[in-house]
Formats: sequence, C-alpha cells, structure tokens
Amino acid sequence: MTQRAVVIGVGHDLPERVVENAEFEKTLDTSDEWIRSRSGIERRHFAAENENTSDLATRAAQNALRDAGLQPDDVDAIIVATSTADLTFPSAATMVQARLGMNHGFAFDVQAVCAGFIYALSTANALILSGQAKRVMVIGAETFSRIMDWTDRSTCVLFGDGAGALILEAQEGDGTTADRGILATDLNSDGRFRDILYVDGGVSTNTTGYLRMEGKEVFRHAVEKLAATAQASLAKAGMGPEDIDWIVPHQANIRIIAGTAKKLGLSMDRVVVTVQDHGNTSAASIPLALSVGRARGQIKQGDVVVTEAIGGGLAWGSIVLRW
Repeated sequence: MTQRAVVIGVGHDLPERVVENAEFEKTLDTSDEWIRSRSGIERRHFAAENENTSDLATRAAQNALRDAGLQPDDVDAIIVATSTADLTFPSAATMVQARLGMNHGFAFDVQAVCAGFIYALSTANALILSGQAKRVMVIGAETFSRIMDWTDRSTCVLFGDGAGALILEAQEGDGTTADRGILATDLNSDGRFRDILYVDGGVSTNTTGYLRMEGKEVFRHAVEKLAATAQASLAKAGMGPEDIDWIVPHQANIRIIAGTAKKLGLSMDRVVVTVQDHGNTSAASIPLALSVGRARGQIKQGDVVVTEAIGGGLAWGSIVLRW
C-alpha cells in the first residue's frame, strides 16, 4: 500500500467589493475593451480598508472545514501561501490557527508569489508522506491591491484579492495512477529573472514598494515554463496529456492560459477559467479556481487535475492529482 495526500475539503472567500474594468477608466488611460483584450479580465475583488489577508484566509479555511465535515482540531497543520501577509511576523498561518481555535499542531507561511500555492501543496504532500501530519490545511490568500501602483495601467488593472483553501488527508492507495490524491509534483526556480517581476521595496531595504512587471518577458517565460512543468509532473506520474480531465492553471492572463493548453494539445473546454471574475490573485488563484470549479460541477471525484503556476523569482511548478 502507498500513502497518498487526498483532497477531502475545499473552500474560498472573496471580498465584497467588486471592481469592474470601467472603474479604471476614471483615473487611467485605459478601457474595459483594452483590459479584456489583453488579459481576459472583466472584474476583480478588492479587500476593504480594514480587511486583511488573514481575514480572507480564515473564512476560506472555515468554508473548507465545513465542506470536509471537520472541526479545526481535526487538522494537524496549516500552511498559508502568501506574499501579502498582514505583518512581517508572525505568520498569517498562525493568525488563522488562532482564529479557528486550533490550539495544537503547527502553522507557517510559504512565499513563492504566484507559484506559492503549488509550493505549499507540495510541502503539505511531503508532510503527509513523511508521517509528520495526517491532515493539512493549505491556503492561498492575497491582498495584492495593497502593493499596486495605481498610476501604472499595465499592472494595477490585472490583480485582485481573495483566498482559497484545500484540506489534504493521508489515505492508503495502491501505488497506481488510479489512486486518489497527489500523484506527482514538480518545482522549479531561477533567480536570474528576478527583475522581470518583483516588488521594489521591503523590510530589509526600509522601503515600501509596489509591484513591477515586464509583461512581455513574463508572458514569454510563462507559456514555455508552464507547459514544461506540466509535462514533467505528468511524466513523473506515468501519465500524459490524454489522461487529464482538467487543467486548473494560475489565473493570470487568458492568453497565457490558452497558450499553455495549446502546447499541451488540450482544448479550452478542459480548462477551469476564473480569471474573468477574479483577476490575478497570485497564490490564491489556484485554490480559488479549484473551489469554484468544484462548485460549478466541473471537477468531480476521480478526475485527474493538473494545476500549474509561475510567479516572481522566477518560481514555477505543477502538481498532478486525482480528485
């Protein structure tokens, strides 16, 4: 028998405020058509002034617990993937732990920007396979609206706020691709490309920064690297693109999503797409899409799901799992 990390619960949370593309026309030289044609984004959610990343993460966690039929004490660990934690420290994960009333186990944050959830999910898988935890809550949560330069039309129209959560549980499998749970992971990074996507400030430099991005360069790297990592994780699982039921990609740009699907030889009707409603929510993007895809009736138990993301670092990776 083989130990597997199986998804047993999923949930998400979005701020109440919805910002349509037209709102940006009041302050920027842009338009709804310009934003849609270049990104596929129609609207996004922004957190309220008194609403922090840990608030979104906690509500997503509560929804995932409800979906799984569990109490907080049934979970051994919490991992939050975020680049926009409330404070420098303590971690957002420990804040979520306290708010849930979970007084045991451990909690920590993972920071790999838009690839953060892939890194966190891979870490949770390793904790389960090594026997250090039986159930792990993995959350992606962001308030990217707090690091936007509102004069830069090339970036500020692309991002939004939100959170999504999964609960993984250790279950026995047969060691075949028919098992439910995570079947393979693939993680990568290359620090040489730091300057094409970064925030120009931080604690150590005593500055408050904004997100900066060279869009064309990011696009070029994204399509190539996302397709390659998806193929790598499929190969590790002993599977191919023909075995995929759903791709759930990082929701950054519809053209990147479509380009990656094309490289894998898959049609868009096998891709879960939420970018039009959420924009780019960084580490929250994939768990949000998984939760919405399941709620829509797209993702069903037994489906093979490939999820992949790329973000600042550059950091990128993918995971193959059977739902």
